[in-house]
Amino acid sequence: MAQWSGREARGGGGTSVVVKMESPGWAVPQSEAAGGKAARGKNARQITWVLLLKAHRAAGKLTGAASAALSVAAAARRRVAAGRTDADAGAAPPGESPALRTRFYGFLRAFLLLSMLLLAVDVAAHLQGWHLAVDVPDLLAFEGLFAAGYASWVRIRLEYLAPALQFLANACVVLFLIQSADRLLLCLGCLWIKLRGIKPVPKPGGKGSDDVEAGAGEFPMVLVQIPMCNEKEVYQQSIGAVCSLDWPRSNFLVQVLDDSDDAATSALIKEEVEKWQREGVRILYRHRVIRDGYKAGNLKSAMNCSYVKDYEFVVIFDADFQPQPDFLKRTVPHFKGNEDVGLVQARWSFVNKDENLLTRLQNINLCFHFEVEQQVNGIFLNFFGFNGTAGVWRIKALEDSGGWMERTTVEDMDIAVRAHLKGWKFLFLNDVECQCELPESYEAYRKQQHRWHSGPMQLFRLCFVDIIKSKIGFWKKFNLIFLFFLLRKLILPFYSFTLFCIILPVTMFIPEAELPAWIVCYIPATMSLLNILPAPKSFPFIVPYLLFENTMSVTKFNAMISGLFQLGSAYEWVVTKKSGRSSEGDLVALVEKQSKQQRVGSAPNLDSLTKESAHIKRDSMKKKHNRIYRKELALSFLLLTAAARSLLSVQGIHFYFLLFQGVSFLVVGLDLIGEQIE
Repeated sequence: MAQWSGREARGGGGTSVVVKMESPGWAVPQSEAAGGKAARGKNARQITWVLLLKAHRAAGKLTGAASAALSVAAAARRRVAAGRTDADAGAAPPGESPALRTRFYGFLRAFLLLSMLLLAVDVAAHLQGWHLAVDVPDLLAFEGLFAAGYASWVRIRLEYLAPALQFLANACVVLFLIQSADRLLLCLGCLWIKLRGIKPVPKPGGKGSDDVEAGAGEFPMVLVQIPMCNEKEVYQQSIGAVCSLDWPRSNFLVQVLDDSDDAATSALIKEEVEKWQREGVRILYRHRVIRDGYKAGNLKSAMNCSYVKDYEFVVIFDADFQPQPDFLKRTVPHFKGNEDVGLVQARWSFVNKDENLLTRLQNINLCFHFEVEQQVNGIFLNFFGFNGTAGVWRIKALEDSGGWMERTTVEDMDIAVRAHLKGWKFLFLNDVECQCELPESYEAYRKQQHRWHSGPMQLFRLCFVDIIKSKIGFWKKFNLIFLFFLLRKLILPFYSFTLFCIILPVTMFIPEAELPAWIVCYIPATMSLLNILPAPKSFPFIVPYLLFENTMSVTKFNAMISGLFQLGSAYEWVVTKKSGRSSEGDLVALVEKQSKQQRVGSAPNLDSLTKESAHIKRDSMKKKHNRIYRKELALSFLLLTAAARSLLSVQGIHFYFLLFQGVSFLVVGLDLIGEQIE
């Protein structure tokens, strides 16, 4: 501290005492010095209070974090206690084979038990002071049964297990690099499209949204189909949106194709159709008693109607899709002057993409699918897989391709491949969007992904010979067989599951085989970054997205195997559960629109519908529960065990990846992602 000294200073008419620091240049009156001491005391007290306040806040945050952690743990414990496993009677998804599920889970359980045993052995060896990479001769110098057994285990690892595992790992790495190169080329193609401003443009003469003075004779005849099955939550919004399309009413007909097996739901849908019929809309209700062929059979039955011959185009909207009024005016003109165009596909947008973490992650995937995959393939190859909805088909192209077939669960991809083999071209309109709903529960999403990944393998078996015999060019055949089917539908789920969920944890127990850090971290992170570029607002979710995609590889791999080997679960077509969250806002907009048009007697009773919807939601919330997924939990414990084993061999990046991936599997296995289900 500075030393203080005083002296008298005489001058003028009095004497004053000056206090100064020994350091030159400082001199203050004594009264000010006293004030300074008081100020310092006050400042010290203020600093003390500030520090105490900050400490209190920090303690509060720690307490809050601990309380939140305990709450999450308690919620998880309650959900586990009240949950149903996927092995419970009646709880098994109807799209899965019980025998296959039991065998697969049995394999994972045995694998988990073996990994825990190996972890115990390695920990015991580590406690003995033996380096995990020690040579067999060095181990033989130790006496005892455990040393001899551990030496035998190391010898088996070196001579038999490690070479085979390293070969399999290298093969998966090669597949991973090929798939990553394909993903990179797609992104470069999308960048080229953006920079050059390339997009499909209707030829002059096509009637679009600006042709307000054109007569009804200038618009082609369009058939609009809405296939649905027990869609009680969303039928009103889809029918209302389709009936409000800006197209001459005499030139389009709406078919509501109801496959519901619930009499109450069918009655509601029929009543909605009759309401719009009274408004002058040309709309028909069709209900099948025998529901053969699922959606494909429904569409096939509708196309067999005698009046279909009067129409040139057919538009398909699933029950949760809500097209904008100008949808037809922005899509149909692209057929004008392009007689070889068989399909015009619009992209999807999602009304509930921010509902929960699950919908946010789905949005990332589907944004990349539409903006990159389908747009690039549409521009450069004139081919992509039909999405099953929000697309306009030339009826002649459907008939030329053989029409709808019930041979697979991906009837949309089936008709697209057959039309491509017949020489028809496809256009993808990235700037025309159609709103729909994403699955909000993991169970609904899981069933959807099972169908989406088992169906393509069924189709590949059925159409492989037809692709070889077709008259399309060599590069189109190469694209269909290698890129479209093998690389993106078979190799992707195979290496994703095998490499990151099996091989990587096994290399922790067999350290003689290894995966480099750039395979574990850097390339997956780069690919995830490319995937998230079409949805830049989702960038904060890049890490959960990477982990969740690996977690979903279990379902996708299982589905791929089911479809490839024609197992029972590959032939089940499960309707994706809708929540109906998007219907209320659209219903309000619809009522407002009808009020403006003074549709007397046709507007629904919004108050009663809102009360009924709220009552249904309250009842459903009481019935909702979570489901415990045993395969995901088994893989979670396997990955966490491998993470613990990696600490013994100082595998830095491998430990963090295994730890976070194990936690991701744990969260999904406990059904803590997305909404609960009924």
